[in-house]
Amino acid sequence: MLSVTGCSGIGKNVASRDFGASGIGPSSAGNDTAAQVVVAAERAGHQWAAAGSAALAPGVQTYTQGGGQCTANYVFVDDDGGVYLGQAAHCAGAGNSAETNGCMAHNLPLDTAVNFTHTGSLHSSGTTIGTGQLAYSSWSTMRALGESDPNTCAYNDFSLVKVDQQFADKVNPSLPHWGGPAGLNTSGTAGGKVYSYGNSSLRAGIAGLSPQRGESRADDNSTGGWTHALVSRTPGIPGDSGSAYLDADGQALGTLSTLGIGLPVVNNVGDIGRELAYARAHSGITGLRLVLGTEQFNPNR
Repeated sequence: MLSVTGCSGIGKNVASRDFGASGIGPSSAGNDTAAQVVVAAERAGHQWAAAGSAALAPGVQTYTQGGGQCTANYVFVDDDGGVYLGQAAHCAGAGNSAETNGCMAHNLPLDTAVNFTHTGSLHSSGTTIGTGQLAYSSWSTMRALGESDPNTCAYNDFSLVKVDQQFADKVNPSLPHWGGPAGLNTSGTAGGKVYSYGNSSLRAGIAGLSPQRGESRADDNSTGGWTHALVSRTPGIPGDSGSAYLDADGQALGTLSTLGIGLPVVNNVGDIGRELAYARAHSGITGLRLVLGTEQFNPNR
């Protein structure tokens, strides 16, 4: 299927992308369990801001210096007290639109500055409400490792931005509007509701356009669980890239990566369980875990 990184950062070229069959690459971490890679907010060793007033949370806009505008997905912590927000690796892409294979693409270096912003639009990057640095990129990591598994190269599109210490107390791990995540999806999808919160600058800061509700399609077994396809009335658009998707139970399912060409429009999300396992194995970040929300997941809002 022909796809585009139409969910890619605003300000970057739209790229075409062809995907083949995939599975978990041989260098992916395979011994983690869901219990090891997630942590309840109250046990994460950090004092979280209240969900209703937190400046930084999943769904906040990210602007990578030299890259594009994207949307943060989940909150993560490490054993040293670091706090991270996830985004798509291609948000920090440094090459041209033809570089779509994560194992060959050029990325901006680690420590590149990232701004977290509010009400960014086509006319302005909005108000900066926090800052951080690129701390991990699946793309640059796979390239450095010489990753050769084509499936891992195609679907592992994930990076981490370490929140600067002075803004760490402004973070809450709950997904706006929906609450959660309530856990980590480890079984994929066989169809069912999915929920997201996109924050593209193309939405002109209109918060009511951000909550997304869709239907997942049954997973294609040939992809080995690395990606999930879904459709919705208002699909993800450029700038929503990287945003979190929750399954029908409020569990973290994936991160928005690509936009299919055709009708209906199909969004594809990378499997966060596999992306996180790869990061835990190769990022050098000790004790990297996804933080569950302080707010209960509610699909009926």
